[in-house]
Amino acid sequence: MVTAGTEEALLRWIPLLPLAAAVFHGVMLIFIRRPVAQWFTWGLSCGSISLSFLIACVAFGQLVQLPEEARLLTDNLFTWIGAGIGSQAFSAEFAFALDPLSMVMVLVITGVGSLIHFYSIGYMADDERDDKGFQRFFCYMNLFAFAMLILVLADNLVLMFLGWEGVGLCSYLLIGFWYSDRHNAYCGSKAFIVNRIGDFAFLVGLFILFGALSDAGNPTVAFLEIERAFGQIVEATIAVPAWLPFGPEWRLVNVVGICFFLGACGKSAQIPLYVWLPDAMAGPTPVSALIHAATMVTAGVYMVCRLSFLYSAAPEASALIAWTGALTAAFGACIAITQTDIKKVLAYSTVSQLGYMFVAAGCGAYSAAIFHLVTHAFFKALLFLAAGSVILAMHHEQDMDKMGGLRRRIPRTRWTFLIGTAAIAGFPPLSGFFSKDEILVAAWASSVPGHQWIYAIGLVTAGVTAFYMFRLYFRIFRGKSRVPHEVRERMEDPPGIIIVPLYVLAFFAIVSGFAGLPQVWGDLLWGGIEESNSLAHFLAPVLAGGGSNEIAYSTEYRLAAAAVGVAIAGALAAWWLYMVRRAWPARIQAKLRWLHRILSAKFWVDEIYDVVIVRPLVAISRVILYRGIDVVLIDGVGVNGLARSVRAIAASGLKYAQSGFAQSYLLLMTLGAVAVVVWLLRLSG
Repeated sequence: MVTAGTEEALLRWIPLLPLAAAVFHGVMLIFIRRPVAQWFTWGLSCGSISLSFLIACVAFGQLVQLPEEARLLTDNLFTWIGAGIGSQAFSAEFAFALDPLSMVMVLVITGVGSLIHFYSIGYMADDERDDKGFQRFFCYMNLFAFAMLILVLADNLVLMFLGWEGVGLCSYLLIGFWYSDRHNAYCGSKAFIVNRIGDFAFLVGLFILFGALSDAGNPTVAFLEIERAFGQIVEATIAVPAWLPFGPEWRLVNVVGICFFLGACGKSAQIPLYVWLPDAMAGPTPVSALIHAATMVTAGVYMVCRLSFLYSAAPEASALIAWTGALTAAFGACIAITQTDIKKVLAYSTVSQLGYMFVAAGCGAYSAAIFHLVTHAFFKALLFLAAGSVILAMHHEQDMDKMGGLRRRIPRTRWTFLIGTAAIAGFPPLSGFFSKDEILVAAWASSVPGHQWIYAIGLVTAGVTAFYMFRLYFRIFRGKSRVPHEVRERMEDPPGIIIVPLYVLAFFAIVSGFAGLPQVWGDLLWGGIEESNSLAHFLAPVLAGGGSNEIAYSTEYRLAAAAVGVAIAGALAAWWLYMVRRAWPARIQAKLRWLHRILSAKFWVDEIYDVVIVRPLVAISRVILYRGIDVVLIDGVGVNGLARSVRAIAASGLKYAQSGFAQSYLLLMTLGAVAVVVWLLRLSG
C-alpha cells in the first residue's frame, strides 16, 4: 500500500489539455468556416491528446524513480465539497493521484486515444452529413478523453463518479453522433439509459460505504483514507430484506462490493447490463474503437481493481464477479458466431473479453485483469480500426456476406487485421496469449467456489473466440469475392493517416504481452530472471494480494498448452468450414436451424427486456405519470384547478366589490373603520 505522495502540478494538464481543446472546438471554432476549421480542429484535437500522452510519459519517468512504497504523484487543485466541523468534517478534493495503476490506465487512454484521433482525421474527412460534423466529432472525442482521464486520475470516489458520468454522457453524444438517423439516436439513448441503472447502484454503494465510515468516525471518500480506515468496518453487517438469500444480515463489504460491481456491469457491459454495447456500433468506427478498446468499457474493470482492498475482503462479491465474468465471456462469444455485421462481431467479442477481465478480478488476480485490459486495448483497437479500413474500402458496407477475397485489394489492411485476429485468439507469442493464459491460470488456482468450472468455461470460450474471429477473417479476406463489380474495381487501401495507426497498434499487439510476462514464461524463455512479470511487480504496491494459489510450473505449462490447443482447434475449424468445405456452414445451419435462430436472435434478451421492463415502464409513464399525475393532478387540479377556483370566486362575489362608484368605496371604508374601532374597544375592555 502506498501511504505518501509527491506533489506534482504537471498532472493537471493531462486531463485539462483535452478539455481545453473541446471547449475551444465548441465555442470558438463555430465561427470558422471550412476548410480552415478542419485544420484547426485536427491540429488542436490530435495535438492536445498527444501532448497529454507526452506529459504522461514524463510523469511515468518521475514515478518509476520513486521508491516502490512511495510511487504516488498528487495534484490538489481545490476543495470541491466541504461540510462539517471537527472530527466529523468532510471534504472531497478536486485532486488527482497518479500511482502505478492509474499510470497504466493514463498511458493506455492517451496513447491508444492519440492513435484513434489521428485515424479519425482520415476516416471523418469526407463526412458530409453535417457541415459542422467534423468539428462536433472532435469536440466530443476530446471531451470523452477528458472525462475518462478524470475517472482514472481521481483521488476519491466522488471525483471518480464525475468522470464516470462524463464518459456516459460522451458515449451518448458519440454513439448518436449521426442523430438525424432515428436508429442512431435510439442507440445513443439506450446506452445512456442502461448505464444510468448501473450508475444508481454505484451511488448506493458509495452512500453505504460513506455512511459506515462516518459512523466509525472517518467520514471520507478518498481512496487512500478509505483503505486506511477499512479495517474498522470490514466486519460490519447490514440488514437486508427477508426474501434475499443468506439473510437477515449481510456483511457490509459484500453489499458495497455488489453495488459497485453493478455499476461496473453497466460501464463494462456485463450480464445483465451488456445490451447497450452492441448497439454502440451505430456511431462512427473510431468511436467504436475508443469506447470498446481503451476507455469507457474498461472503466468498470479499473474501478474493481482500484477497490481491490475491498473485494479481497468480500469473497462472496468476488465470487459473483468471477461467475458473472465467465458467463458473460461465454455468452458474448456464442452470439458472435452467427453475426454477419463486421462491427457487431467485434462488439460481442468485446463483451466476451471484458468477461475474461472480470474473471481475473473475481479470482483475485487483479494484475492479470489489468494485463488483459492493456493487451486488449491494443489488439481490439487494431481490429476496430482495421474493420473501419475495410468499411471505407467497401464504401461503408459492413455485411461480411457481401465481402470476400479482399486480401489482394487491401493487403496492408489484411495483414494488420490478421495480427489482431491472432492476438485475440491467443496464439503465442502475441500479446493475447500471455494475458489470457494468466487469467485461465488464475481461475484454475483460485479459491472461488466452482473455480474449475470457471476455468473450463474460459477455456472453451477461448476456442470459440478463435473460431468466430478466423471466421470473420476468412469471410472478409479469403475465398470467393462477393463484392459488387463496380465496388471491387475501385477498392484500395486507405491513405497513410489511417494505415500508420494500424501499424503502430499491430506492433504493440505483438510485443505488449512481454510487458506482463508471467514468471514461468520468463524462466522458460530467458533462463530465469527476477520479477519476470514486470507489470504485476509494478502494480503490486497498489493492488491487494491475489486470491489464487501457487501452482507448479509443469501444471502451468499444461494449462498453457491446453489454451493454445483450443485456439488452434477453433482456428482450424473456421478454416475447414469456410475455406475447405464451404458448403458445410449452410448445411449445418439448416440442420441446427433452431440453434442458429437462438444465437442470431441474441437469445431474445432485448425483446425480453422490451416486454418485461420497457413497455410496462412506458405504459406506467403514459397512463399514471402523464395522464394521471401530470394532466389530471398537476395541470387539472394544481394549475388549472386553482385558476378556475379563483375565477369562480371572483365571478360570483368579488367582482361586485369593484363597482366604480366612489360613494360605495367611501361607505365600505367607513364601515371597516367602525369595525376596527369596535374590535379595539372590546380588546381594551
